Amino acid sequence: MELTTRTTGTTRVTGTTRPARVTGTPRTAEAAAVPRTGVKDADGMAVASFVLGLLGLLVLNVFLGPVAIALASVALWRGTARRGRAFLGLGLGIADLAVLVAFMQFDNTVSWSF
Repeated sequence: MELTTRTTGTTRVTGTTRPARVTGTPRTAEAAAVPRTGVKDADGMAVASFVLGLLGLLVLNVFLGPVAIALASVALWRGTARRGRAFLGLGLGIADLAVLVAFMQFDNTVSWSF
């Protein structure tokens, strides 16, 4: 906002003022109550998919493989910064299911053991 002074038919600008800046406080109470899911959550999903996919190669691959695939897909959809880790989790989840299918062919069962 500009302050103006009028003198004998001419207008001259004497100074400017700026509105006070409020930082750190939300404008409404609803904005403070709603948590934002952002890149940090997607990064956690990417890491979780990698860990579960790696663990699924050894145990419970019938459950951990699809969970790793789902977490990696959601992390990539949300725009994770750890895209490589999400792609590894996706690949390991698919590998979990491939290992399950391979061992099912050898044992003729739904489960496998060493």
